Amino acid sequence: MTDTQPKVISGLQLWQWRQKAIQAAIATDVSVAEVDWLLQEIAGLDRLALRLESYKNWPQIQLELSLEDLDRLWQRRLHDRLPVQYIAGVTPWRQFKIAVSSAVLIPRPETECLIDLAVTAAATAGTIPSLTKGNWVDLGTGSGAIALGLASVFPESTIHAVDYSPEALAIAAANAQKLGFANKIRFYQGSWWEPLTPMKGQFSGMVSNPPYIPTSALPTLQPEVIRHEPHLALDGGGDGLDCIRHLIEISPSYLRPGGVWLIEMMAGQADSVREILQNHGSYRNIQIHSDLEGIERFALAYLKDEG
Repeated sequence: MTDTQPKVISGLQLWQWRQKAIQAAIATDVSVAEVDWLLQEIAGLDRLALRLESYKNWPQIQLELSLEDLDRLWQRRLHDRLPVQYIAGVTPWRQFKIAVSSAVLIPRPETECLIDLAVTAAATAGTIPSLTKGNWVDLGTGSGAIALGLASVFPESTIHAVDYSPEALAIAAANAQKLGFANKIRFYQGSWWEPLTPMKGQFSGMVSNPPYIPTSALPTLQPEVIRHEPHLALDGGGDGLDCIRHLIEISPSYLRPGGVWLIEMMAGQADSVREILQNHGSYRNIQIHSDLEGIERFALAYLKDEG
């Protein structure tokens, strides 16, 4: 957001803006629901007040940015396809409200499944000591969403979060601070496992949502994505698997025996990822899991035990 100073307007002024915003959304094929979600975030209105339009008669409403800035950003939403989450500066993810900016990917609802898969994998592994303790890592943390999710479900673990982008790490660290996990998550700037070299062999699990879009497919993405989200977090090379291959190759040095290897991938990549994991020879119990839409979205494996 461009202005952190609260701004006060009348309920009538906001009602008038909302009416125009809804009509403009319809005209430009943007979901009308985004208008009310945005007003919940920046004006503190609840759904009932919006539905009944009871706020129309309120003498004043405090906004997190001026009506002028709100309107300018909404025009960018309509005509430049700026994601509404970047206007609000936040997005809901699991039980959290996570700060986002154009320095980080907007965490997607399907990625929430990674946390549930990690919990199940750790609980059913039967390793001693338990995988629910010790060190977990979120590689390519972005906004810090996965690290926050891991910290919330593994209270006895230390979460390590790595990203190549200093701007992304600043947002992730701020999210951890605001949500009460600053003492549970450690942040590192660098490429994948590299900053964690002194901790080789000590990790109970690795979770990652790496870049997996083939370079040639980037132009076909929604304009909201390709124009505004960081390409570094999207481009997975020629076949989209460059980063995933690297994580398969390097991770056995860092995971403890029986440790969890878990990633998100694109629709259509499951067979290739399974094959690369099998051919590597260090992994066992290789699993492919679908997201809520039934798309094969996640690959999970365990590092083979020693001996």
